[in-house]
Amino acid sequence: MNESTTAATPSATANNPYRWALLAGVWLLYCAFGLTATSFAPLTGLIESDLKLSHAAMGSIMGAWQLVYIFSAIPCGILLDKLGPRWALTAGGLLIAASTLFRGMADSYSTMLFAVMLFGIGGPIISAGAPKVVTSLFTGSSRGLAMGIYMTGPAIGGVISLTLTHSTLLPSLGGDWRNVMFLWTGFALLVSFIWLAIAFHPTLNRASAAPSNTPAVPQTQVIKMLLSNPAVILVLSMSVGVFLFNHGLNNWLPELLRHDGMSLITAGYWAAIPTLIGIVGSLTIPRLATPGRRFPILIGLSLCAAGASILLQFQYEPLLFSGLLLQGIARSALMTVLILTLVELPGIGDRYAGVASGLFFSAAEVGGMLGPLSLGLLYDFTGQFDAGLYLLTAVGFGLALSARRLSRLSQSDH
Repeated sequence: MNESTTAATPSATANNPYRWALLAGVWLLYCAFGLTATSFAPLTGLIESDLKLSHAAMGSIMGAWQLVYIFSAIPCGILLDKLGPRWALTAGGLLIAASTLFRGMADSYSTMLFAVMLFGIGGPIISAGAPKVVTSLFTGSSRGLAMGIYMTGPAIGGVISLTLTHSTLLPSLGGDWRNVMFLWTGFALLVSFIWLAIAFHPTLNRASAAPSNTPAVPQTQVIKMLLSNPAVILVLSMSVGVFLFNHGLNNWLPELLRHDGMSLITAGYWAAIPTLIGIVGSLTIPRLATPGRRFPILIGLSLCAAGASILLQFQYEPLLFSGLLLQGIARSALMTVLILTLVELPGIGDRYAGVASGLFFSAAEVGGMLGPLSLGLLYDFTGQFDAGLYLLTAVGFGLALSARRLSRLSQSDH
C-alpha cells in the first residue's frame, strides 16, 4: 500500500502536535533497535561458553548483521520510499523481533550467525526510516532537536541492556541468557504494534506524501546522482569511521573493562556511562549543529573519539572515567550530525532522504562490521585490547581531518 497520496511538505505539519506522537513511536522502535544491537555485549562470556566460541568467532557474529546491512540498506531505503514509513517501519520492528527470537533458540555458531544476520534486514528499515520521518515532520532547529530525541532511543535501550542484564534480568529469568533474548522479542513485538497504531493517523500520510507536481525519478538515477556528489562520497567515507568506532567499542566495552579487572556487574555499570552521557549529548549537540557551527562540532566530536580511545588504555579510574565521558560525547552526536549534514546537502532534502539514508547506512555498516571483528581479532592475536584502541585513535584523527575537508567542499557548493 503506497501512502504517497497527497501533496505535502514539512511546513504543512510543522505546527501539528501529533508529530510528537509519531516521533515517540519512532523512538520506541529505535529503543528496540538499541536493545537488540547491544544485547550481546553484557552476555558475551555466557554465550561464548555456551556455544563454545572464541573471541574472534564472537566478533564475527557481532559484525554479521552489519555485513548484511551493507547490502540491504539501499534496498530497504528504496522500500521505505515506496511503502511509506507506516508499513515499512512495522516490518522492520517485526524482523528485529524475529532476530531476537532466533538468537534465543540458537545452539551453534551457524544458527546464531543466521539469527544475527536477520537483524541486518530489519535494522536498516528503522535506521533509514527514522530520519525520513523526522525530515518530513520537522523543519529548522526543531529538526535537529527531533533527531537528537529519537537518537536517545537506542542509547536508553543500551543503558537498559548494559545495566540490568546481570544485576536484575538474569537473576529474575533463571540465569539463562536465552530468556533475556525472549524478553527483548516481546518488547520488539509490542513497540511494532504500537507504531502501527500511531502511524494510522493522517498526519503521517500527509507528511510522507511526495509533491504531486514533481515527476518521479528512477531510484537508480537518484543513487547515481547522489554518488556523483563529492560531498556525499566524503560523508559516506566518514560514516565508515564513525561506525567502526561506535560498534567496536559498544560491543567490546564490557569485556574490555572486565579485562582490566572489573566484575561483570561493575563492568556493566561502567559501560553504561558513555550511554548516559550520550543521552544528554543527543538532546543538545544536534540542535546546536546549525549550518554555521556544524563542521567545528564534527571536528570536536571526532577528537573526542580519538581522546576516548587513548584514555581507555589506562586502568587509573579518573583517566578511565574521562575516556568513557569522551566516548559518550562522541557517540552521542557523531552519527546524528553527519546524517543531518547529508540530508541537508543541496538536492537531497526530505524527497530523497530515504535513499540517502540507505546509502549512508550501507556504507557505515562496513565500519559497523569491521569494528567488532577487528577488535576481536586483534585481541586474539595480542591477548589484549590495546592494539584495537590504537586503531580507534587513528580513526578518530582521520575523522577530524575529513570533517575539515567536508567543510571546504560545503563552502565551495555554496
